[in-house]
Amino acid sequence: MKKTGILIGAVLALLLAGCSSKSANNSSSSKSSSSGYQITGSSNSDQYQNVISNGRYLTSKARGVGISQNSDNLLNLKSFENGLTQLSKTKYSPKDYVFREGQLLSSATVEKWLDRQSKSNSLGLNPEDNGQTDPNKRNPIYVQQLEEQDYMKQENGKLVLSGITIGIGMNRKDYYQKEQYGATFTTNIPQDKMIAEGRQAAVKVLQRLRSSGKVGNNVPIMIAMFQQAGNDSLVGGSFYSYTYVKSGSTINSWQNLDTKSYVLPTTANSSLPNDNDETSFESFKKQVQNFFPNLAGVTAQAEYNGKQLQGMHINITTQFYSETEITAFTQYLATAARNYLPSGIPIDITVKGSDGDIQSFLAKTAKQSTYYTHVFGSY
Repeated sequence: MKKTGILIGAVLALLLAGCSSKSANNSSSSKSSSSGYQITGSSNSDQYQNVISNGRYLTSKARGVGISQNSDNLLNLKSFENGLTQLSKTKYSPKDYVFREGQLLSSATVEKWLDRQSKSNSLGLNPEDNGQTDPNKRNPIYVQQLEEQDYMKQENGKLVLSGITIGIGMNRKDYYQKEQYGATFTTNIPQDKMIAEGRQAAVKVLQRLRSSGKVGNNVPIMIAMFQQAGNDSLVGGSFYSYTYVKSGSTINSWQNLDTKSYVLPTTANSSLPNDNDETSFESFKKQVQNFFPNLAGVTAQAEYNGKQLQGMHINITTQFYSETEITAFTQYLATAARNYLPSGIPIDITVKGSDGDIQSFLAKTAKQSTYYTHVFGSY
């Protein structure tokens, strides 16, 4: 049986820094409301305000709990968490809701759910180990990760639980060893089997939440299904469907999603849904490399919904050593990005040295035409 482990993502300091807050009532809390808390301000109307408890950011009781696969693709975790929040915005507007990391499911509970069923664990969402080691005969681990997000509303000085999102990460490839420290083998899971197992898991999770006594019957619950990328993938996985249950414990329908991540430059065996986006990136890359030849690489991750580009993360590795070079390069990047990269989408550009240290950062939102820039100096 695979060991369960905990991957704890770091909470960005930007969530707390420079944010104004306002106090809530100090009366006693209940299972569906929180008092004695503060909320951060938000510098962007598209971002959630967050909950602070006793002067500290309120972290999830079970954040990042997952099944260890030896060489996990950490890009999956990033894509999973970021994508889950973006999906939640379609049902819980940041203008009306406050974000709280999951407080209903403990680490012990989630670990049991992610484990296999056994005589000692009837709550496992993964099938019992049948003792087989052949890739096509063994029962694989289907459910890889699970995360809870809580969405609150301010009512009469309290934060009231008004919506929940559950993300469930599913494997298409299950990595395992026949003996400890031995070679790693892979069980490939068909798409339809992954979807079927995921929907069964979603029903169980929904029913368990409703019967826990912590969630009112009329609190909406969104459950979003995520397909894990393989360990050798250069991008994280993507969400493929979700359901939104306004009340009760029955899932009546699923909404399919057509989201996917791509790596740029593309290879002979891959292409972007929109050729114009690839042309824009290649023009940007060529322009930058011609102007500054001391570059080790220019790559990007592009996020698509169908054929529509949703955003782009660009990574540039340099061989610069002086701060003046980095500053000049960053200034040039801001101009080249504005001239060559697609408009109307969020884009961020991270410049790193050959040692991995971040040298500068550029970013813009979908509505902005100019880039915010910052050069990391030494003091």
